Amino acid sequence: MENPDVRDTGIDESPPSEESAAPPETSSPEPTDDVDPRLADMEDRWRRAAADLDNSRKRAARELALARDAERARAASVFLPVVDGLDDAVAYAKTVNEALAEGMGSIREQAIAALERLGYPRIDEVGVPFDPRIHEVVSVVESGDSPPRTVVAVVRLGFGTPERLLRPAGVVVTAAQG
Repeated sequence: MENPDVRDTGIDESPPSEESAAPPETSSPEPTDDVDPRLADMEDRWRRAAADLDNSRKRAARELALARDAERARAASVFLPVVDGLDDAVAYAKTVNEALAEGMGSIREQAIAALERLGYPRIDEVGVPFDPRIHEVVSVVESGDSPPRTVVAVVRLGFGTPERLLRPAGVVVTAAQG
């Protein structure tokens, strides 16, 4: 009969033989002196691959942003004839019916607000110095009370910023002194 206090753990508790006590032989044909340079080379390759991947991600993000901006500009440019048409319609409606002109002006403002939401704010300031990045001169008048090269009227609305211009504002400016 077996002793109930002794349990089989599955571990061989016999003393090791001389054959099993020896360390296992390495099957690597290269000497161990070669390990450190190979490891350094592999680590360098890994770092370069990680940097290449990071650069690819950044390049893809830049290209996506450029494509998104180009598509936004293309979509916004479709609104420009609508805004111009509404400007003309409002001007005509003022001669016919003031209530009609007011309603059409409201629709025009909604179209302009849509362009602003797309990232192209209205350029319609009067009394500011002429800026060739956002203004296009359509007429020049004598200076009168305004300093030279001052915007005195906006003939056609412009949209955008100097960095992202959809359309320059068509402006009347005062003549330069010369």
